[in-house]
Amino acid sequence: MPEIRAEFDGQTVICTFEVTPGSAEDVLELLQAAWDQVIRQQPGFISGAIHLNDAHTRIATYSQWRDRKDYQAMLRSQEMRRRNRDIHAMCKSFEPVMYEVQDVFRA
Repeated sequence: MPEIRAEFDGQTVICTFEVTPGSAEDVLELLQAAWDQVIRQQPGFISGAIHLNDAHTRIATYSQWRDRKDYQAMLRSQEMRRRNRDIHAMCKSFEPVMYEVQDVFRA
């Protein structure tokens, strides 16, 4: 599970996928396979998570990387380019956004 810390100096990436209730499970399976078989084994990968909303219309992924270049290298790999074409074909939209942690609050 990702550990979110204010002093984290790597790259955080949050991706949102807009899907239909009919395609959500299929997209989820493709994402789970990509994360298990490719993404988590890439240099610089620290941790990640996949989330599905209650209505099955949005999937969000959260990942932490040692460096922005590690994430970009993973995206440019032949295997992930192929997988991303398949995933994106089943989505209404897809948006990856790179973030920097600003603060963390705990109970």
